[in-house]
Amino acid sequence: MLTHLAIRDVVLIERLDLPFSPGLTVLTGETGAGKSILLDSLGLTLGDRASAGLVRAGAEQASVTACFELASDHPLHGVLAEQGILIDDPRDPLVLRRLVATDGRSRAYINDQPVGVALLRRAAGLLVEIQGQHEQMGLADQSTHLDLLDAFDVPPALRADTADTYRAWMEATAELAAARAALESAAREEDWLRQSVEDLAALAPQEDEETHLAGLRQALQQGERRGEAIAAALAELTPRDRRAAGPAAALRNAGRTLQRLLPTPGHASGHAAAGDDAVSSSAADLLAQEAMAALERAEEALAEAETHLSRLAAESEADPQLLEQTEERLFALRAAARKHGVSVPELPGLLAAFSTRLAALDSGNSRIAALQAEVAARRARFADAAALLSAARERSARRLEQAVTAELRPLRLERARFLVSLPALPPEGWNARGREQAAFLIAANPGQPPGPLAKVASGGELSRLMLALKVVLAGRSAVPTLVFDEVDSGVGGATASSIGERLFRVGQDVQVLVVTHSPQVAARGNAHLRISKTVTKGRTETRAEPLSPAQRREEIARMLAGDTITEAARAAADSLLRG
Repeated sequence: MLTHLAIRDVVLIERLDLPFSPGLTVLTGETGAGKSILLDSLGLTLGDRASAGLVRAGAEQASVTACFELASDHPLHGVLAEQGILIDDPRDPLVLRRLVATDGRSRAYINDQPVGVALLRRAAGLLVEIQGQHEQMGLADQSTHLDLLDAFDVPPALRADTADTYRAWMEATAELAAARAALESAAREEDWLRQSVEDLAALAPQEDEETHLAGLRQALQQGERRGEAIAAALAELTPRDRRAAGPAAALRNAGRTLQRLLPTPGHASGHAAAGDDAVSSSAADLLAQEAMAALERAEEALAEAETHLSRLAAESEADPQLLEQTEERLFALRAAARKHGVSVPELPGLLAAFSTRLAALDSGNSRIAALQAEVAARRARFADAAALLSAARERSARRLEQAVTAELRPLRLERARFLVSLPALPPEGWNARGREQAAFLIAANPGQPPGPLAKVASGGELSRLMLALKVVLAGRSAVPTLVFDEVDSGVGGATASSIGERLFRVGQDVQVLVVTHSPQVAARGNAHLRISKTVTKGRTETRAEPLSPAQRREEIARMLAGDTITEAARAAADSLLRG
């Protein structure tokens, strides 16, 4: 329900903060005091069209904020959640705010999050219904009539069964359409599809095969490079040209040459007798022997290196054929992936999908026939459920007509006839709500054919008709706040009393705000706001104030007597307030 309305700089209102309570709240005041400004301000927060004329003269912008409290299961929570507007605690207030600039442009907010006016209106439709002399929200909209009828006394189980069977029918219909489309698509590309399946099946791609082949290829390439390096090293040790001297032959030749420099045992004794020259020759011989020993060790080390390299070459022998096969397989997989616009890991799934489409093509007609039978069966189940719902709605419509007609007599609509029409929808128009629409019709006078509410009923009649409906449907709507603008227009006395009594009854189930000029209606309010207009320093301003019990008595007496309030008027006000 509406708990607070804050208005800033709207037409004649500079600053106004109004609290609202459950039950029936009446708004009274002299003609021209500004009650319409109050309703226009509320309308702004509900998505009404904004205009520069709403901004108070001298102000930069107009601002209206409306706060609501909602039940935890109110449908608006779901609507807002779809838009990413979450309320952490359902007990927290919902705040609608609208700003209007002097150029007429406006901005809208829900819980301080900017929203479009379309969402604001959608939210407002679940929060407030307004019935007035010049504008109606809800009752005049025929799209709401079926919901109102169902809310009267149509069993929810019948509505749920109809919706469930309709969804099942639509799911089968969608599956049939998809199967037909797939069959037609497959038929158009059958040759290509068969060739693709044949090629992919011959290729037989495996999961993770690309990763395995790429790793194997890298290992084989590394082995090939290692073998080439080992072979090159061996080639340096053993030249292919046998006429060329390799390092081993060079070492042997160096050893033989050096061997000739060393003295034989007989020559050594002869040199010993030669004095200092003999000593020098002996040192040279020692160095030559050491060089010989180094050459022998080098030759042995070279032979050992050659042995190790030969063993390494034998153990690391590359397999060029395996590398070639691996690369061919890898490149074939990648070429197939490029051809079909997928990655290599997706090829097995693609083969499965193509095979399924081909199988569907081969067995498509039998599947289509089975789906057609299923669609027909589900359509029949929906038709049975919808027929039961239609019968229940027909019974509910007659009871609603009787109940509303009984309420019309005390509201000075005793000659009016309220009718509920249930026109059937064509088969293509059937939906989750059934096979018919609902339309509330009224014949305002005897002999007059019934017609749509908005075209036949006047503003006052439509407001009273809505009141009669709300009395009958009290508590069955998700909308927690109703606004009536001069529902008592043109009536008085007993009729006004009847209107006030019914507004009070409706207020026991939902919040009701009513703008009234009738003291009989005003006296039934649980709360009373008086709208007044004052002139201060040449500036006109509209104000609204909650009335105390004593102030209520004076206001109702004014409504009875006019400008001069008499004791008789006060006594009459006391009588009305006592009910």
